[in-house]
Amino acid sequence: MRDPRINAIGKGLKRRGRLIAEAVSPPKRNLDAVPAQRSTDAEAEAEPYVAPRAPRLVESPVFVLSSVRSGSTLLRVLLNSHSRIRAPHEMHLRTVHVNLSRDFTADAMKALELDKDEVEHVLWDRLLHLELTRSGKELIVDKTPPNTLMWPRLHRCWPEARYIVLLRHPGAVIASLTSRRTDPDHEAIAAEVLSYSEKLEEARQNLPAHVITYEELTAEPEKVTRGICDYLGVPWEPAMLDYGTKDHGTFRPQLGDWSSTIKSGRIQAARQADPNATLSPRLTELAEAWGYPS
Repeated sequence: MRDPRINAIGKGLKRRGRLIAEAVSPPKRNLDAVPAQRSTDAEAEAEPYVAPRAPRLVESPVFVLSSVRSGSTLLRVLLNSHSRIRAPHEMHLRTVHVNLSRDFTADAMKALELDKDEVEHVLWDRLLHLELTRSGKELIVDKTPPNTLMWPRLHRCWPEARYIVLLRHPGAVIASLTSRRTDPDHEAIAAEVLSYSEKLEEARQNLPAHVITYEELTAEPEKVTRGICDYLGVPWEPAMLDYGTKDHGTFRPQLGDWSSTIKSGRIQAARQADPNATLSPRLTELAEAWGYPS
């Protein structure tokens, strides 16, 4: 007959082995968080939490609002040639997101008086501040054209932001886009230009922006850049017009214009809209509102 003490010792060793294995194993997935309590009907119908605005490191950034193919890269390098203005390549803030990946993450952020949008705003602000600090300059300008499509959110993020609205004749924008694309979809191009134009007009009507045109910028660059400097509160510098002598980073796709025109280092005359081109009634209306002839 087997000694009962041996059985007891065996059971004890098995139990100890099981406890040690549980101690060194990673926690089970269903133990990561306490299950949320069921919400009441009133809680389910409550408005989603909207966080207050957090302090900003850059209180008054500058945004160039424009359509694609409207000369925003030229304006960027002219501004970046100023000793006090940093205008980097397109930053594409609207594509920089945060992911609150667990059910309880939003509650954790709410306890910090943050929501998803405000966490993104804090991140955007930090990116601008980092770039400005690295440059050693005082003002930062972001010229990403798709910012135009989300200008209300920029205004919510930075209530003290300043805006330069850069216009170009819609017909010239359509012509430029058409010439740049291998197999242009004319209907899609017209729709794209219209979407940008509508948001530009919204911004022009609702923001205290400084409005310029690409045609004026290329025809009278000193006059136009002097006006921008007055708006931004910095003295005009002749070096702004000689942008080719400055380092503006690499000109490449997705970060701005990369054509031979911008790489030339010289301000060149804007290509005019085709007078025989037909625009939609709405684009014609917007062109006239911006001061372009019918």
